[in-house]
Amino acid sequence: MTPPPADAAAIGSSPEGFVPPTTRTPPVLSVGFIGWMRANLFNSWLSTAVTLLLGYLIIRWTLGFLDWAVFNAVWSVPGTGQQVNTTACREMKGIGACWALIGEKYRFILFGLYPFDQQWRPAICIVVFIGLYVVSAMRRFWRRELLLVWIAALTVIGILMWGGVFGLSYVEQERWGGLIITLILSTFGIAFAFPLAVLVALGRRANNLPAVKALCVVYVELIRGVPLISLLFMASVMFPLFLPEGMNIDKLLRAQIAIILFAAAYLAEVVRGGLQALPRGQYEAAEALGLSYWNKTGLIILPQALRMVIPPLVNTFIGMFKDTSLVLIIGIFDLLNAAKTAIIEPAWQGFGIEAYLAVAAIYFVFCFAMSKYSAGLETEFNRHRNR
Repeated sequence: MTPPPADAAAIGSSPEGFVPPTTRTPPVLSVGFIGWMRANLFNSWLSTAVTLLLGYLIIRWTLGFLDWAVFNAVWSVPGTGQQVNTTACREMKGIGACWALIGEKYRFILFGLYPFDQQWRPAICIVVFIGLYVVSAMRRFWRRELLLVWIAALTVIGILMWGGVFGLSYVEQERWGGLIITLILSTFGIAFAFPLAVLVALGRRANNLPAVKALCVVYVELIRGVPLISLLFMASVMFPLFLPEGMNIDKLLRAQIAIILFAAAYLAEVVRGGLQALPRGQYEAAEALGLSYWNKTGLIILPQALRMVIPPLVNTFIGMFKDTSLVLIIGIFDLLNAAKTAIIEPAWQGFGIEAYLAVAAIYFVFCFAMSKYSAGLETEFNRHRNR
């Protein structure tokens, strides 16, 4: 008699007549990175052809860029200042980058016309700004003491940039420029525009205060209805005409005020969107607790509303950081304008690509850092929704 198969014996001995199937390892070509490539890049003949064509073009462009930017590049030239000799760069005739321009003009791009022997002061200010951003990004420092840190850091920056105290020579604002101007405009713009935007957003929803609501609506619609360039022109040309005789506000401060007002109008609409997206039950629950308006808003409503609009908030911050380059139209030497001015000299004309690539890299580093930080913050705040 033929013995029963092993599976039949197992089924017979099982109390319920069932044996779990044997665990099998999925094919290597169907999972992981290889599986993703097969599913997304090589799932058909057309997809494979497009992938290979794009891969060829990307590799060819990358190799060409490396030849231009690294292997055939000119990193230094003899001379300096008015005596610089750029013959080596011009002999390359475009097949190699002239990074000697950055080596010669990096101080002007970073610090503008700040006195050469005092440029350590704006250099320290740039480090203080970056340190302030890092500290502000750490959640363990999100306490009331952080406001004191901001006040102390901005005070140190003001003392270093202006001078006139503690043995530092005074440097007028007309000589400031470069990266430090971009950081000043963007940092002060964000620091002052955000709280103003929150107040305006709350004012637009204050139905029991029609005058305040109307004022906020007029402000937002008026500012959002004109380009930033027009506000900068108004601040630079028209605003001084309304000041009393003998009173004058420097050009940098006027530009800063225009940027703050412009950014606050856009941020206010973002914050208002978060307030409107919050379920009505949150407002009712806060009122049921008997909290005052400001306690209800500051402890319950605003934290949830701002959490919901982190991506558009950061998008507005990034846009404002880049929009500071528009101050060049009123004669302020920000980062972009400093790079543009650096290639005006006859010796460096024709090497604008290198200057603009260096500036683009600086903008990219700051904007990419803000973008990655906001993505991480959004993931952390929304972790409870994924449970």
